[in-house]
Amino acid sequence: MADAPPPTPIASLIAVPQGMARRARSATRHFLAAEASGGIVLIAAAVLAMIAANSALAHDYFHLLHLETGPVLVPALGPMTVHLWINDGLMAIFFLLVGLEIKREFVDGQLASWKRRRLPFIAAAAGMIAPALIYLAVAGGDPAVVRGWAIPAATDIAFAIGVLALLGSRAPPALKLFLTTVAIVDDMGAVAIIAVAYTDHINVLALAGAGVVAGGLYALNRYGVRRLWPYLAGFAVLWLLVLLSGVHATIAGVVTAFLIPITTSPGAPDSAESPLHRLEHALHPYVAFVIVPLFGFANAGVSLAGTSLASLAEPLVLGITLGLFLGKQIGILGSIALAERLGLARRPGGASWLQIYGVALLAGIGFTMSLFIGGLAFPGEAALIDKVKLGVLGGSILSGLAGYLVLRFAPRRRAVPGV
Repeated sequence: MADAPPPTPIASLIAVPQGMARRARSATRHFLAAEASGGIVLIAAAVLAMIAANSALAHDYFHLLHLETGPVLVPALGPMTVHLWINDGLMAIFFLLVGLEIKREFVDGQLASWKRRRLPFIAAAAGMIAPALIYLAVAGGDPAVVRGWAIPAATDIAFAIGVLALLGSRAPPALKLFLTTVAIVDDMGAVAIIAVAYTDHINVLALAGAGVVAGGLYALNRYGVRRLWPYLAGFAVLWLLVLLSGVHATIAGVVTAFLIPITTSPGAPDSAESPLHRLEHALHPYVAFVIVPLFGFANAGVSLAGTSLASLAEPLVLGITLGLFLGKQIGILGSIALAERLGLARRPGGASWLQIYGVALLAGIGFTMSLFIGGLAFPGEAALIDKVKLGVLGGSILSGLAGYLVLRFAPRRRAVPGV
């Protein structure tokens, strides 16, 4: 098949291009390719952050992140800083893309039927519950850190797919697709957790205003508006109102995504006339190669000065590390085995149990979402956030290395036709 055309520049999204060629790659193939490359860039950004935080550049690194740029949008947050613009601003665009991917998969993709949804939902749910329970078992005795229970529940799809990309043909396409769908369902759970568990104080007036804007976007969709600029303008206003409301501003991205029109094209490449597909393809390179690496660089840097083996055994650090490394593999592998035994679903075709175990390990890479949730769980508590970073890095590195080695040396298995 021919390669897909280059992504549409954002500036051209205000109108539907006439005679736009149909993409020859499916959205899933395009998604996997972008995530794999983006995951490798993210790994590099995380390494650079650790180098910067533990070198002569440390002062400049932390000074840049906390540089005040203004204005004061929310009194509780104070003046906007570089770090806040990345975490509360750019990450809203990341969540907009997440929402677009979720909607596409549910309407026109791998999650379009309940039969296809069953196994990813079972695996993702178990893969979020088990890490949270392990975290609480290890760290739950300390009231100061109980709020971090959701940190190890998330999977970083870019990082995980990036590791799979390093394996080449040793990772069957069915496994890549399965990991992608599980991670997308996992993202849905993370969004719900952020909206419900990490929202303390609500500004009712701002939230009502956000509801009015969301209603306006729904009306645009209902009345067949296909141009993207009204939705993007609404997204900007919605982001500000959600930020003012006390609900985390990134939720505005997901809400907007669900209200953007989609033209279905079952069994064929993405529809060239679909606003959702056009926006998704346009955002992907900016999110994968700019926004997510920037987030990784801004959040992965932790000074290791004074860190010892005893630090790694502290309940918060150990709870996150074990939650990611043990919880994910126990939850995902165990739920798949149980679902198949009970006849609820079948494992991905052509994949051995050892390969599925490798993918379950890779799901323990929780980098982006875990760091993001850690910042929400312990706002303004730099010492605890540094421990979160240690736990996330430890659990993600263990999971990534173990998953890579298992899949690298797992015997290859021929795909069974029709499975």
